Amino acid sequence: MEQLGQDLETMRRVPLADEHVAAIREIGEERTYPDGHIVAKIGDRMDWFVYIIEGELEVIDPNTGVRLLEHSLGPTQFMGEIGFLNRGVNYLTMRAAKETRAIAVPREAMLDLMSRVPELSDHIITVFAARRRAQFEMSNGAIKVIGADRDAKVQAVERFLSRNRLPFQSYDLDARDPESLELCSALGHEPGVILAGKHKLEDPTPRKIAKVLGLDLDICSQRDFDLLIVGGGPAGVAAAVYAGSEGLEALVIEDTAIGGQAGTSSRIENYMGFPTGISGTDLTWRGQIQALKFGTRFVMPRRVVGLAKREDGSFCATLDDGDEICAGAILVSTGVQYRRLPLERLEELEGAGIFYSATEMEARFCANTEAVVIGGGNSAGQAAMYLSRAAAHVHLVVRSGSLAASMSSYLSRRLEADPKVTIHYHTEVSALQGESGLEGVTFSGSDGERRVDTRALFIMIGAAPNTDWLSGLVETDDKGYVLTGAEVGRPSPFETGTDGIFAVGDVRAGSVKRVASAVGEGSVVVSRIWSYLEDRLQKNGTRPKARGS
Repeated sequence: MEQLGQDLETMRRVPLADEHVAAIREIGEERTYPDGHIVAKIGDRMDWFVYIIEGELEVIDPNTGVRLLEHSLGPTQFMGEIGFLNRGVNYLTMRAAKETRAIAVPREAMLDLMSRVPELSDHIITVFAARRRAQFEMSNGAIKVIGADRDAKVQAVERFLSRNRLPFQSYDLDARDPESLELCSALGHEPGVILAGKHKLEDPTPRKIAKVLGLDLDICSQRDFDLLIVGGGPAGVAAAVYAGSEGLEALVIEDTAIGGQAGTSSRIENYMGFPTGISGTDLTWRGQIQALKFGTRFVMPRRVVGLAKREDGSFCATLDDGDEICAGAILVSTGVQYRRLPLERLEELEGAGIFYSATEMEARFCANTEAVVIGGGNSAGQAAMYLSRAAAHVHLVVRSGSLAASMSSYLSRRLEADPKVTIHYHTEVSALQGESGLEGVTFSGSDGERRVDTRALFIMIGAAPNTDWLSGLVETDDKGYVLTGAEVGRPSPFETGTDGIFAVGDVRAGSVKRVASAVGEGSVVVSRIWSYLEDRLQKNGTRPKARGS
């Protein structure tokens, strides 16, 4: 499948152009790091761009001081990875392996230079993205997750890290290698999370991890934006790219992971431009990097719980921890939330064998067991195909008698031809078995009931719109989807009946529930939002920004 920044080796020793180095020197200061000096610690903010003139920087274990990687950074190379764009934190400790001379540039000055010199920006972002991918795939980082298969809270942390492409290492409580034994001993042989090699995270949650990694940002330092984008799925990320490129100050708030439901798709084969397919995570990650490049900020995992309109026509959103963020316009791109089945003990077993997405992380738990997928749509079909690689067998449970009306034909044909997939039509899951974890499910169909032993059940039966946080400021249909365009007397198909609130993607009534259409809507709506903000600023006697600045 298509990937971004996958070939770090080809970029390892490609130097910057001489004129680019000269420009960096103009805005930076020369520094000398003595042999053994720690240039960057795990958890430090990436506030400086460091370009090496001579010397060497190496990655080390912060506890032992031992060099971790074969490769190091030398002359003509620079330090950092993609988190630099969003003022993230370092996941690795960097040390001068010998006396090193470098140019250090403040982050804001470097981002300004990159915005003015696209060739320089392209080079740096390509390397940054490749490094993040390499860190993630090599599991290099400050976070060690122990026992995700035993504890739903720890599994939630691992899922958050995995879906946001944040490097971490995962350990099995039953592993017998020395490192696993040492970590398990440090945690009292209980599931948990260790940070920077020594700090145990009490009661681990995605929010706590995000705070350590700087992903939730200090948004209290800036409370007013041009545009607040609520929801980081394909529609929201597309809007983030175009808002940034149009010069709008935009903030994206996402409560789980960038990518939304699309981020749980292991393989999208019918998105134009990717003939070999692309994962939903990779697609939206590309968009997030583009948006960061243009200055859009992302905050996660934070959830908007309420919305109010001020007297001047702007809006203030209340977050789940009481923080308040205000903006001239609101873009609703919250998509939908997974529907649950009315099964006894369902909530108790969620994360302990019951899942709502099928990514690489969940596929690990399918080894040596039969997996059950409930649903007849594309998401369920893609999950069944993907899980068939890891599971002993996959059962696809479909309530209707056909897939023709709900699933793309290319996908249904593959499922029907795959010997590792059995499709059960006119069937439902009626009961769950297991104490501390899922052990089996009961199928109910025209032939009666039967039990299937499984430790992995995937529920993909559709979803409901996520609109309660709108506090009644917009009209919705009887299912909760946001009404826009002609249905509320507006000329734009993405305008709600309330001035300044727009809606795109799956949350919008009448939208086509496909990734490509969501991306299209998110891209197109920004032009109308910019015009709205321009008109509003002119009415208030304030000169608007130059478009595209």
